[in-house]
Amino acid sequence: MDFSTRAPKGMDKEKTKAETVGLLEELQDLQNMLYAQGRYSVLVVLQGMDASGKDGAIKKVFNGVNPMGCSVHAFKAPTDDEKAHDFLWRVHAVAPARGMIQIFNRSHYEEVLITRVNKWIDDKTAKQRFQHINHFESLLQANDTVVLKFFLCVSKDEQKERLQERMDDPTKQWKYKKDDWKVNEQWEDYMKYYEDAIRECNDPEWLVVPADQNWYKEYLIAKTLVTALKKLPLAYPSQTG
Repeated sequence: MDFSTRAPKGMDKEKTKAETVGLLEELQDLQNMLYAQGRYSVLVVLQGMDASGKDGAIKKVFNGVNPMGCSVHAFKAPTDDEKAHDFLWRVHAVAPARGMIQIFNRSHYEEVLITRVNKWIDDKTAKQRFQHINHFESLLQANDTVVLKFFLCVSKDEQKERLQERMDDPTKQWKYKKDDWKVNEQWEDYMKYYEDAIRECNDPEWLVVPADQNWYKEYLIAKTLVTALKKLPLAYPSQTG
């Protein structure tokens, strides 16, 4: 994939970070109204290679929101019970309720990414799953859920540095998994299948986020969230008691 992994040239880091602070304040107000009104919901899908900064984005962007109206679900390898159902069964179970922001740390897209890289499914099955994913996201949107999909695009060299840091930094060693380097070696396959997923499931559109610089990644995610929430007719409900 020929996507940039760094902020545009000339982008002022300190000015952008200051703007992000203002965006996060707006996000807190809008999310509180979203929760109070209880009419709309938001699904935030964060996809990216290992060490692309998904955890960090969640920690920084959603740090100040009302925790009662925000939830995070991390998709790991499916359990035996989950594998006994269709591939979207476990995903639909954690779709956001009205008033909620639900964050997917990885998501249903793993079922057309790691499964293809490791040859667990063939191309025909992947194409069928693309259709099911499109129908699923269309259903969510018809149910007043705003779906925001972010691909955190980190460079291969930056990923190597971050994986090495996981091994060297005692505060990050808990994140390290023995298969991390294997994924780096499968880079080209992952990029190929990410490109397929972005092309085939692009309604709503993906935002490809340059992720080598955390300050720019956080800015883009926060700006996109605020812009999306501002488009909703949010309002605090009137007193009912």
